[in-house]
Amino acid sequence: MKLTLLPLGIVLLAVPAARAAETSAPPAPPADAAVLRDTLTRVESELRNDILPFWLRHARDVRRGGFYGEISNELGVKEDAPRGALLTARILWTFSAAYERYRDPAYLEMARWASDDLWARFWDAEHGGLYWTATAAGAPLETRKVIYGQAFGVYALAEYNRATGDRTALERAIALYRLIEAHGHDPAHHGYYEEFSRDWKRLPNTKESFVSPAPKSQNTHLHVLEGYTNLLRVWPDPDLRANVRDLAVVMLDRILDPANHHLRLFLDDDWTPRSDGISFGHDIEFSWLLLETAEVLGDADLIARSKAEALAIARVTLAEGMDTDGGLLSEADPSGLTDTNKEWWQQAESVTGFFNAYQLSGDPRYLRASLATWNFITTHVVDHKYGEWYGMLARDGTVITPVKVSVWKCPYHDGRACMEMVERLRAVLGPDAGRPNH
Repeated sequence: MKLTLLPLGIVLLAVPAARAAETSAPPAPPADAAVLRDTLTRVESELRNDILPFWLRHARDVRRGGFYGEISNELGVKEDAPRGALLTARILWTFSAAYERYRDPAYLEMARWASDDLWARFWDAEHGGLYWTATAAGAPLETRKVIYGQAFGVYALAEYNRATGDRTALERAIALYRLIEAHGHDPAHHGYYEEFSRDWKRLPNTKESFVSPAPKSQNTHLHVLEGYTNLLRVWPDPDLRANVRDLAVVMLDRILDPANHHLRLFLDDDWTPRSDGISFGHDIEFSWLLLETAEVLGDADLIARSKAEALAIARVTLAEGMDTDGGLLSEADPSGLTDTNKEWWQQAESVTGFFNAYQLSGDPRYLRASLATWNFITTHVVDHKYGEWYGMLARDGTVITPVKVSVWKCPYHDGRACMEMVERLRAVLGPDAGRPNH
C-alpha cells in the first residue's frame, strides 16, 4: 500500500523496521529510498556546512580563551557576558562526537579547546565539581554545584575519551560521577537531588533555582541518565552499570506517568508530583534516550519495555504536541496547550524521536512526523543568513529570542540530531547510503 507523506509530498511504502542501534539489526530500506538519501544529504550538509562551522568561526574567545558567553543572532558579541560550564560541556560533547565520526582535525582542536576551558575555568580544585558560571574574565561567579551541570560534564568528558582515548578525560568523568553519587544521590527514595552549595551542602529548591523549583525534576534525571550511559560505554564499572539500570527504572516507574505517557516535570523527594505540566520536547527526547540506555546495558527486559514506551510516547506526542506546520509545540497541562512557542532543541529531539519510533514500528506516521519537523527546521529555524539555528520561535514562526549563543543555547541538540539522523538514515538505507565523509 502506497502512502503519501503530507505535507511533503513524499511517497513511501510502509515496511517493518527495527532500530539500528547497539543491539538491533539494521531495518530494511523503504521503497522510495531516494527520498531518504536526499534527506541524508541535507542533514549531513546542515551539520558540516552550517552548525559546526558556525561554532568554529564565532564561539571561541581567542584573546581570553574559552568561549564567549553571549552572541546575538546577528553575530554581535557581548564581551562582558558570564560564561557557563553547561555551554562548554555541550560544545565539548558536540565536537568530540563529530571528531569521532569524521576525524576532521578542526573538530579535534575545538574539542581540546573546550576540554581545557571546562577544567581551567569551571573545575573547583578545592571542593570538586563544576561551577555553574564564571565571569567573562574567567573567575568563578555562580559557584553552586548543579547536578544537571555535573551530568553534562560526565557526558562530554566520556565522549572526548570515546573519540580520542584521552585517559585524563576519562578520569575526570569518573571523578564527576563519584561526586554526583557521593552528594547528589538519594539513598532513601533513589534518584538525584538538584542543587548544592560550593562545598556540597544541599540547597533548597525555589523559583530561583537554575533547573528545578522542586527537590527533583525529570530534566535532571534525564540528563544524569544520558551522562551515565555515555560513561558506561567507555568504563564498564559494575557499580555504574547498577546505577544506570536503577535510574532507568526510576524514570519509568516514578517520573513517567503511565496514565498519559508524559514525564512528570517536578517532584518531591518521595516522588510525589509537584506539577501537572507537560513538556513535549522532553517527552520525545526521553523516548529514544531511554532505549539507548537499555541497549547499552544489554538488558533484554528493559529493552522490550523501553521500545513499548518509546512508541507510546511518540503516539501521544504526535497527537498532542505536533503543530500543523511540522513544528513541535512547547508545553501543555491537562486543560490544553500552555506554551505554543517552538524552541530549537524541541525540534531537534522531535526529528530523532519520531524517526526512532518509525525504525521500531515501520509506522509511516512517525516517518512523516520526523521529516515534517525537519522541513520546519530548514524552513523556519535555520538562520540562512548568519548561520546556526534560532533559539525560539513563536507559533507563527516569528523569531523571539535575540541570541544564538548563551549559557543554554548551544550546538548539542541540533548537532546531535544531525549526527543521530545521519547514522539512522544510513542504517535504514544500507550500503547504498555510502560511508561518512572524512
